[in-house]
Amino acid sequence: MTENGGNQLGDETSPYLRQHKDNPVHWRPWGPEALAEAKRTGKPILLSVGYAACHWCHVMAHESFEDPETAAVMNDLFVNIKVDREERPDVDSIYMNALQMIGEQGGWPLTMFLTPDAEPFWGGTYFPKHQRYGRPAFVSVLRTVAHTFHAEPQKVRTNADALRTRLHPTQPKGEAVRLTDATLQNWTQRFLQAVDPVTGGMRGAPKFPQTNFFALLWRGGLRYDAEALREAVDLTLTHICQGGTYDHVGGGFARYSVDEQWLVPHFEKMLYDNALLIDLMTEVWRETKSPLFATRIEETVGWLLREMVTEGGAFAASLDADSEGEEGKFYVWDFDEVKALLGADNINFFADMYDVTPPGNFEDKNIPNRLHTVELRDEETEARLQRMLRTLFESRSLRIRPGFDDKVLADWNGLMIAALANAATAFDRPEWLEAAETAFDFVLMRMSMGVRLIHSYREGPGNAPATASDYANMIRAALALANATNNPEYVEQACAWTHVLDKHYWSEDLGGYHLAADDTNDILVRPLNAHDDATPNANAMMVSNLVALTSWTGNNTYTDRAERLIEAFGPAITANPVGHSGMLGAALDRLAPALVVLMVPEGGDPTAMRAALRDVSLPNAVVDEVWADETLPSTSPAAGKTVIDGKTTAYVCIGPQCSLPVTEPEKLVETIKTARQAPSSGTAGPSNRASKQT
Repeated sequence: MTENGGNQLGDETSPYLRQHKDNPVHWRPWGPEALAEAKRTGKPILLSVGYAACHWCHVMAHESFEDPETAAVMNDLFVNIKVDREERPDVDSIYMNALQMIGEQGGWPLTMFLTPDAEPFWGGTYFPKHQRYGRPAFVSVLRTVAHTFHAEPQKVRTNADALRTRLHPTQPKGEAVRLTDATLQNWTQRFLQAVDPVTGGMRGAPKFPQTNFFALLWRGGLRYDAEALREAVDLTLTHICQGGTYDHVGGGFARYSVDEQWLVPHFEKMLYDNALLIDLMTEVWRETKSPLFATRIEETVGWLLREMVTEGGAFAASLDADSEGEEGKFYVWDFDEVKALLGADNINFFADMYDVTPPGNFEDKNIPNRLHTVELRDEETEARLQRMLRTLFESRSLRIRPGFDDKVLADWNGLMIAALANAATAFDRPEWLEAAETAFDFVLMRMSMGVRLIHSYREGPGNAPATASDYANMIRAALALANATNNPEYVEQACAWTHVLDKHYWSEDLGGYHLAADDTNDILVRPLNAHDDATPNANAMMVSNLVALTSWTGNNTYTDRAERLIEAFGPAITANPVGHSGMLGAALDRLAPALVVLMVPEGGDPTAMRAALRDVSLPNAVVDEVWADETLPSTSPAAGKTVIDGKTTAYVCIGPQCSLPVTEPEKLVETIKTARQAPSSGTAGPSNRASKQT
């Protein structure tokens, strides 16, 4: 316990928790001790959940948590618990769901009020110190909630019981549409109505990247040869890449845009957003060869390797939105400052290209963007602009930098490792692949206890238990590295982690993977769902992983588990298909498992065939090199296939059917483009066996 009246965050390693270690609030970290204190005192719990890069978390901290008078009320009336949502996503998930169940809009900071048994009974998000924004003053909220807790216990008990009942996972009710090609083709076409036809993204503001949704549209565009779907993805990525959400000076993407134009971002940069955007852009680039996407991928990977690599080679969680107590200060520019740096000969040209004006485009400052001219110019013009951006970058490097959350999260690292491995193969960048393998080794060696993963690492392994997303995303990383290297050890590791998931996270009664393990003993319930979040849902990710593992190993029990997952969430998907875009994309992977087998003769070389794969998008495909002394499992659709004419020979297998042998790289691209399309009837392919047709 520290000297400031009982604040117990001083020994925590989370940068977010450490931001609050000097608050006069008697904060406690989540755990048995804090929960026991609530039971001992009979006080309700005030649970505050946020993360290091969260702007409104900082605002509430400065207004209320650093204020001695507010802190005194908090300490008198509540047991105060502070949680880093990135360190404990299971805790965050439970109470964010509870908040939404009482009709409130979700977001951070999350402010929940719990019984001493950790049952939620009321909550909100940001509360101002003084009444404004249509929200009551925080101290008024505190006094009202504490009074209700003690004076109206039955009312509190009724709320707590109702929420606890709803939070417990149950068998979903309702009919389930059979996820055939006909259904998925229809839905993906209908989803186009949600896309902004001018600037891409989903209609309205704020605009998030929504990579699950647009990855589904991309998959649908390929399978159903739907140009409109592919164009919607291209439009969206183009505006994200040219908008203010992209850091044109230093690389990397901010979390989202507050407006419809992608101009004004929430300036924090999250590892997961950048991973998911790199991955989607890589797939689109394979088909379009867009120089814009190639440039943004290279710049973003450059930012990642320059600014986000931790000691040991893993990737850090985030960069803050704020510096010097001001949101976006590090990233915005004054016109005169830019003019002084670039000179009179360049300022008008640069200002016209990047929307830099004396009045500014954001609170009297300028966010560089190219939304008014999204097309790239000729090479000479772009090179000139790059030199100017470099000048701004060197000047900006002297500014006070935003906060840096350098904790390593297994799930987010898994996303970035997979994205880097895929980009490395697409762009033939061995140094990117090396970085991906280094990060993978970090998680495997430093974030494991026996066969079990640890969720978080900073200054040593953290105490947070691994979630299903840690395993699902690291399995994805292992499979991406297997594709890139043909090293079977990555497949073996993916199988080992899948076994852990099946043992500790699988719900035999409900189907699906719980977010938390069966031995996580400090949470109210174990969440289980398949809906999309800012990061991919573990259940959706595992459908795709299990399909790929079947292709790698020939073990059809993985496919059986994938089908059980789709079946389990069928009613939820039918009730809210857009909210389950990740599962629908995974269902496409299950409908058309993609396997490219390269049969390599003795003394042969698969390099040319592998290079051809850079020119075609086949999401979630397994690329398996089979050398002269190796054989495929007897259950593989390519079992028994042979080398033709002593040349490296490719077979493209979609489901149980394989193409004729291909020995020329150009022909391989054509073969894949033909094979990946759904039969014209729109009903072929394996389906969810136990779901119902509607």
